[in-house]
Amino acid sequence: MEKLRVGIIGCGGIANGKHMPALKGQAVLAEMVAFCDIIPERAEKAAKEFGVPDAKVYTDYKELLKDETIDVVHVCTPNRSHCEITVAALEADKHVMCEKPMAKTVEDAEKMLDAAKRTGKKLTIGYQNRFRPDSLLLKSIVEKGDLGDIYAAKANAIRRRAVPTWGVFLNEYEQGGGPLIDIGTHALDLTLWTMNNYKPKMVVGQTFHKLADQKNTGNIWGDWDCEQFTVEDSAFGFIRMENGAIIELESSWALNTRRVEEATTTLCGTKAGADMHGGLWINRVEWGKMVEIKPDLAAGGVDFYDGDANGSPADIECHQWLKAVINDTDPVVLPEQALTVTRILEAIYTSAKTGEPVFFD
Repeated sequence: MEKLRVGIIGCGGIANGKHMPALKGQAVLAEMVAFCDIIPERAEKAAKEFGVPDAKVYTDYKELLKDETIDVVHVCTPNRSHCEITVAALEADKHVMCEKPMAKTVEDAEKMLDAAKRTGKKLTIGYQNRFRPDSLLLKSIVEKGDLGDIYAAKANAIRRRAVPTWGVFLNEYEQGGGPLIDIGTHALDLTLWTMNNYKPKMVVGQTFHKLADQKNTGNIWGDWDCEQFTVEDSAFGFIRMENGAIIELESSWALNTRRVEEATTTLCGTKAGADMHGGLWINRVEWGKMVEIKPDLAAGGVDFYDGDANGSPADIECHQWLKAVINDTDPVVLPEQALTVTRILEAIYTSAKTGEPVFFD
C-alpha cells in the first residue's frame, strides 16, 4: 500500500502540539509532504522537523491544494478560516481533518458539510477527547445500555486561571469566542457523543466578561493583555433535547472556583450514572445499597479502532482517521455531529446577546 500524502495548512501551536507529531507516529500509513503557513519560517521549520526530505513549503494554501498528489489535508488555522480552507481542500479532491471547532458559525459549518457531501471526500473534526481511555470505556458502557435512559448530563470545561495568552485566542474576530468555543466545545462534543443524542430543541445561555479587565491575575501563562481580551472569560448554557433530556454546559478560562475540570462529562441514567470527577466513576444501586465503581483504566483500551489501545488520544485519533481514508469507512467524528456542536455553541452566544432562549426547528 502506498502511503497517504498529507499536507499541513497552518503550522502553529495545534499543528506542532498535536497533528504533526501524531502523523509522524503513523509513518507506516502516511507522510507529510507539504506545509503551509502565512509565516514562512514556521512552515520551513515544520517541513524540516516533520516532513519528507523533499517536502514543499507554501505561504498560500491555494498553491498547496494545486498539488494533485496530496491525498489528505489537515487544517490547523484559526477558527475564522476553517470553512474557507476546508471547502477549498474538499473541492480540490482532498480528504480533510479540520481542527476543532468545526467553524466559527453554523453557516460556515453547513458549507463545509455540503462540500463534503458534494465532493464525496471525507471530513472529520479534531475532537481527540473522544479517544481517551475513560471516554472510550464510558461510550462502550452506554452502548451496552448499562446506564439506561440518559436524561440529565453536564458538560464541564472549567479552568480557574488558564487563559491562553498567545496566538489569536483572545481575538473574537478570528476565533468567534473564548472558552466556550475553545474548550467548551470539547466537553459538549464528549457529552453528546456518549449520550448519542444530537437533537437539541432549545438553548438558554449566558456569557461573562467579568475578570478579563483585571491585572495581577495569577494566570498560569502570565497576565493577559486586557485590551486584547475581547472574548468572554466564562460561558454557561442550558440545553433541552427533543426527547426531554437536558445538558448543562459550563466553560471558563478564568473563574473564581476551586473545582477545575476540562473536557469531562457527567451522565445520569435510569439504571446508573457516570462522571469523570477524578477519573471515571460509575454509580448505581446493588444489593439495595448505593455503590460506586472506579474502573482500572490501565488494564487496556477499548476496541473502537484498529491500532494500539494504549496510545495517546491524539495518536488514536490520527490512526483511526487515516484508516478511515484508506479503508473508505466513516471516521469516528462525523461532520454532522460536529455541526450539531456548532449549532449549540452559536445558540448559547445568541441567547447571551439577546437575553432570550433559542429554539431549533
